[in-house]
Amino acid sequence: MYAAVLHAPGDIRYEEVAEPTPAEGHALVRVGAVGVCGSDIPRILHKGAHNLPIIPGHEFSGVVEQAGEGVEVPVGARVTVPPMIPCFKCDPCLRGLFSLCRSYSYFGSREDGAYTELVSVPASNLLVVPDEVDAVGAASVDPAAIALHAIWRCGVTAGTRVAVVGAGPIGLFAVQWAAILGASEIVAVDVMEEKLRLATELGATRVRDARDAEDLTGSVDVVVETAGAPSAERQAVWLAGARGQVVFIGIPVEDVTLDPATFSRLLREEISLHGAWNSFSAPFPGPEWTVSLEMMARGRLRTAEIVSHRESLDRLPEILTWMGERREFFSKVMFFPNGEPGS
Repeated sequence: MYAAVLHAPGDIRYEEVAEPTPAEGHALVRVGAVGVCGSDIPRILHKGAHNLPIIPGHEFSGVVEQAGEGVEVPVGARVTVPPMIPCFKCDPCLRGLFSLCRSYSYFGSREDGAYTELVSVPASNLLVVPDEVDAVGAASVDPAAIALHAIWRCGVTAGTRVAVVGAGPIGLFAVQWAAILGASEIVAVDVMEEKLRLATELGATRVRDARDAEDLTGSVDVVVETAGAPSAERQAVWLAGARGQVVFIGIPVEDVTLDPATFSRLLREEISLHGAWNSFSAPFPGPEWTVSLEMMARGRLRTAEIVSHRESLDRLPEILTWMGERREFFSKVMFFPNGEPGS
């Protein structure tokens, strides 16, 4: 079969590799769709992965093609695959805090992922997809669940005023979750007009260019920060009102510092800061995943609008390069290793 293999930072090649065989308790999943996560770009172009060479890609869906002994999900079942493989033994796992597992594996960074045709998946990571959810939607459950995990950290309910800083795919799902949960106001903040347009289409009541958002200071109850830029993380603190809450999803690649004025605001307004890491809870993979699938099946959580590019896998090295250079607008880039359905 063929795969996009990362040999070293900046060296990813579309090449022939051996097909995996399913061990006991594993199934072979033929990949239907696989998305590019924001974390894939620095990993592939600059940072590398925990193990090299490796097949990246962790946001994926597919069909069970072959099942090893002990796998109850039948051959032919359509599935989405939670990318974390917890140990199920450490203290956080025993408490149901699977996102905080101390000894986990992970598709695409610690073991071979889904930029390929077939993936060997543990039975615990096979989540059957409703008929109403297509391959692209099923491959989008990971970012949707990450957004919901963060939203739940802050208890967004009817009447909550919410700001989402960063209108990439996770931010666009956060906008939708805030609307589904009844937020009275949803402000999307970004520097790109195309992303703000998408945010409006998906439920934002107001949008603002991040470079011109001073009038929003202290105006919301909950701020969901997804951009990962130090300037966005500082801005998130200023958007929160008295006793507001800020939840950070974005992963910065630079040092994050709080100037004295920002830190003073944090203290004087008694603003609470939350970290949100991954999307997993009990029973694994957690209601973040099952509720996301339910809302997709009911048509309340939209995915098609978030996808900006649909590509064949052989183009991945080229496309990752221009994504890293920001040559053109993109939102969610989706690859189809076995051909796009219906093509």
